[in-house]
Amino acid sequence: MRRTDLLVVGGGPAGLATALHAARAGLDTVVAEPRPAPVDKACGEGLMPGAVRALTALGLHAPGHPLTGIRYVQGPRRVEAAFRRGEGLGVRRTDLHTLLHRAVLDAGVPVLPLHVDGVRQDADGVGVPGAGLRARWLVAADGLHSPVRRSLGLDRPTRTPPRYGLRRHYAVPPWTSHVEVHWGPDAEAYVTPLGPRLVGVALLTSRRAPYDTQLAGFPELAARLPPRTAVTPVRGAGPLRRRSRARVHGRVLFVGDAAGYVDALTGEGVCLALTGARALVANLRRGTPGRYGADWARATRRYRLLTELLVGARRQPALAPHIVPAAARLPRLFATAVNALG
Repeated sequence: MRRTDLLVVGGGPAGLATALHAARAGLDTVVAEPRPAPVDKACGEGLMPGAVRALTALGLHAPGHPLTGIRYVQGPRRVEAAFRRGEGLGVRRTDLHTLLHRAVLDAGVPVLPLHVDGVRQDADGVGVPGAGLRARWLVAADGLHSPVRRSLGLDRPTRTPPRYGLRRHYAVPPWTSHVEVHWGPDAEAYVTPLGPRLVGVALLTSRRAPYDTQLAGFPELAARLPPRTAVTPVRGAGPLRRRSRARVHGRVLFVGDAAGYVDALTGEGVCLALTGARALVANLRRGTPGRYGADWARATRRYRLLTELLVGARRQPALAPHIVPAAARLPRLFATAVNALG
């Protein structure tokens, strides 16, 4: 039986950042991740300024394309806002994962090829059946559909129509340094500059249809992206909304998407993962793990309120067409909203 202070289940950005913070805090840490690095997934790949600052605080600098703000587009209407507290960064998900994975290994944290879908805990620690591992604390960073969360009965049902994410890359030069959000009748298309000749295009939608069919709903954007320029297959994720009954359950703590997620509409997923990892380890170091739930709620409050508001408006046929026109009429309010997160 291998014993450790902290077992992190999941080797995505949330899990790896947690492991790195924990190792630097002097905790003996192990990561369980069955997939070989780097791990790719459907992701908008735009790091907001808060995520860039969180990486910098870890001493990490990701390769990528500078992002200077957010632009909303709906037909002829345009409204944009610049980031006020530093630039964001367009970064391939695989590059971000490689950066964090190397940092974790350099910190002496083993990443074991283990699949964990259930745990057993008591007053002194948490064990993984059949894996020969026992830890004082376990962090579940195993994503939207967290098997650990499900095994502990912490999933909360959602009553809203599901939304899904689809992503593909195109070998075309970026035409802006902003993340461009195109609003269609029943979907949004997010264009993120990733390099001198590479953009990522993520679609968020409640409509079940192939990627190309969805992209055709944005004719101006589709004209910039000839099919011959597509350089990666389509990746999908969802349903996006996930609710958890708790962020702390005995000696199991949740971080990243596993802790609960509203929607990718505001692009804050990686930032939330990184800031959540820091807060989680800070509470373990102080001996106040029970406070992590309140810290998580406080750190994510603006994201949850703004995202719920936008997604709720998107679902209302009478309101959805007016989101971009309202932002254009109230540019200062739009800029405040853009800079309220991260």
